[in-house]
Amino acid sequence: MGKSLIEIAKAVIQTEADSVLALKDRINNKFEEVCNTLKECSGKVVLIGMGKSGHIAKKISSTLASTGTPSFYLHPGEAGHGDLGMVTYDDVVIMISYSGEADEIIALLPGIKRMNIPLISMTGNPKSSIAISSDYHLDVSVDKEACPNNLAPTSSTTSALVMGDAIAVSLITANKFTSEDFAMSHPSGSLGRRLLTLVSSIMRSGNDIPMVSKKTLLIDSLLVMSEKALGMVLIAENGKLAGIFTDGDLRRAIESNVDFQKLTIEDVMTKDCKAIEPHEPALTAMQMMEKYSLNSLPVVDSKNTIVGAINMHTLIQAKLF
Repeated sequence: MGKSLIEIAKAVIQTEADSVLALKDRINNKFEEVCNTLKECSGKVVLIGMGKSGHIAKKISSTLASTGTPSFYLHPGEAGHGDLGMVTYDDVVIMISYSGEADEIIALLPGIKRMNIPLISMTGNPKSSIAISSDYHLDVSVDKEACPNNLAPTSSTTSALVMGDAIAVSLITANKFTSEDFAMSHPSGSLGRRLLTLVSSIMRSGNDIPMVSKKTLLIDSLLVMSEKALGMVLIAENGKLAGIFTDGDLRRAIESNVDFQKLTIEDVMTKDCKAIEPHEPALTAMQMMEKYSLNSLPVVDSKNTIVGAINMHTLIQAKLF
């Protein structure tokens, strides 16, 4: 009786894991030279690969581009029919071919070598045509493919992909690429929204701000708070923030049996309340509200003038959670 599907799957994972771990011993000065060459590139990093290696090249290029190293994938077949003109004298080329003998890629070598630009290769054969023609070669060879016939690119493509990730992540540190930089290249992602969205772009402003003067009766202030539906009312003195009254303050006022008919908002407001400026990231507002257990937050300028208001629902609507 043959192996079960579960046994086969576990064997595949083990074979590929062993291939990846073998790469650790090949991370040496040559790898560092490759990273330094890519770091100093003033143009773009051009990835070239054919077949399955082409898919790996595309992914590595995408990872580099999204982590601070401008890059694009060039199909070797198209490159041989004019697209090689996309490569400039400021670029660096990375070729990926496990055999190191892909005809479509070898055909590009004379043109690329004539440009005298750095050429990096990732192959499983350091004596192959592509490896020998390269300025830098990274060994991504494997003992065997996970395929039972040792034919389908499996372990070899995984190893090439991991080597590409090792390069990309190393360059993140070398280029001092920050999470804010990452957000700039991912504006549609959740991280991009969290880091790029400013308080000014989501706050209520103008007539939508629930704002009253210090001498406004509490009962009238509650009408404003209800109308603006932010769970708070901001108290202003000559336009500047003097305090805040929230839903929580209202519950406490009810429990203490205050006289709603006689008290002014000044009598029950919270003074010296937390506030944020409009140029701050909305993520900072969210962190502040979580830290101090706030549901509402005034927005003021550098002179403490009220310019807006946000609450937790505002942040939810902005998809910052």
